[in-house]
Amino acid sequence: MSSIEQQIKIIFLKYGIILGVIFLALSIFSYYFITQITGSPVMFVGGPIIFRLFIPIFLTAWLCFNGRAKIGGYWTFKQATTGVFVMFLVAFAIQFIGKDLLFDRIVAPDNIQKTRVAAIRFKTMILTQKGESLQNIARDNAEMKKDFAQQESDGIGGVLRGLVITILFIFILALIFGALFKKDPPV
Repeated sequence: MSSIEQQIKIIFLKYGIILGVIFLALSIFSYYFITQITGSPVMFVGGPIIFRLFIPIFLTAWLCFNGRAKIGGYWTFKQATTGVFVMFLVAFAIQFIGKDLLFDRIVAPDNIQKTRVAAIRFKTMILTQKGESLQNIARDNAEMKKDFAQQESDGIGGVLRGLVITILFIFILALIFGALFKKDPPV
């Protein structure tokens, strides 16, 4: 393994730790935002998109540019993909352990119920504003309760399946980010 590849792995391992801690904080804040802070149906939907999609994408792009600059400004597609994959994998591990295992099971074991209550409340607000009938509102709420009950009943098989799918998704994202941020050295 060349020294530049080792340097990429070390830099992006550190970036993965930083990204994982930030993802964890944003994920926990997003939970509190939708269950306790916001009173608006728009922010119930928009808040998590901002906290769990837009901010992480911009932060990841900044870390990719910064990491590429630290190794001399050039890296191949393979090097970029490897660095980004390491960063995403470490960030996911931190977020999974911190949020899914510790926070969801120890700190806030009732978070699915609180999220369900908030989702039903905001969906009812939206449907009421649209002038929907009470029957349609009750039917939609029953469907949401059914979906949440299914989430709560996922066993170890569901968790493992989710982990495998997430790791494949992380690899695909790493390929995309690697393609976007590669910069081959001049010939």
